[in-house]
Amino acid sequence: MIHHIFGPVISRRLGRSLGIDLIPFKTCSYNCVYCECGATTDLTSQRREFFPTDKIIEQLDNTLASSPKLDYITFAGSGEPTLSLSLGPVLAHLKENYPSYKIAILTNGSLCTNPEVRQELLPADLISPTMTSPSQEIFEKIHRPTPGLSIKGIIQGMVSLRNEYSGQIWLEVFLIPTINTSIEDLENLRETIYLIRPDRIQLNYLDRPGTESWVNPPGHSMLKEIQKYFSEGGIPVDIIGLDYQIPLLSPDDNSIALIDETLRRRPCTAEDIALMTGLTAPEVRKKLAVMVQEGIVQAKSGERGIFYWINTGV
Repeated sequence: MIHHIFGPVISRRLGRSLGIDLIPFKTCSYNCVYCECGATTDLTSQRREFFPTDKIIEQLDNTLASSPKLDYITFAGSGEPTLSLSLGPVLAHLKENYPSYKIAILTNGSLCTNPEVRQELLPADLISPTMTSPSQEIFEKIHRPTPGLSIKGIIQGMVSLRNEYSGQIWLEVFLIPTINTSIEDLENLRETIYLIRPDRIQLNYLDRPGTESWVNPPGHSMLKEIQKYFSEGGIPVDIIGLDYQIPLLSPDDNSIALIDETLRRRPCTAEDIALMTGLTAPEVRKKLAVMVQEGIVQAKSGERGIFYWINTGV
């Protein structure tokens, strides 16, 4: 059975987050060089109902029956959620039946050009689209989009979303040194951000192994300088992973299932998983060692330590 609900996991942006994945693995309108989920295998901008909507809602209801403590229910996962025609109905179901929960949507923003997509997004409490550059050349170098996508059109779509949407927009700005961090790049990017008028700017960077090995994170001093530069317009600017205190979850008897579901979607260190489950890092390492030995999990050293992920070929 395909599991569309995962977590709760600890998000660097959203705290305790229950994830909803509406998309088959690596179906996206972008093939980003930094994506922690790996290369896109189905590059498309065509919307479809990838899975039966009623089955997704059934899994969601079963999970929420225990009234878990959450900061957000988040449409995310291993692809672009706005590609799914199930997005609107599932979001409407949540707002009607679980009004106490806040709903977030993590999107690359590429389908904001579509008025129907923008209309479906309106009930959400938080929308977090991605912006890296107003330059078509840099846009294509970083995101390797499906043919025909124009960054000018996407920016205009985000401006339209801002005009139509009364909830929070937290604009994720992904930074890659030497690609979109020159003075000229940052000037153009800041002008674009002010045009979109988000409620917050969130500077993001490579934290786990990305699709392409040449992608590296900016240094701490560069991040702080860019934060100060973008803050001059009066919009709050966060550095993801530095400006948010991660809350702890209680130990969970289903920790193995949580580890499995999490690692199928993104690489994590033992410390990341410990924060998600409330287990100690040594306990998590023991569980991971067994999973590595059985060939279920793969491991690779990264800047922040050893990252683990599920071998999807198993």
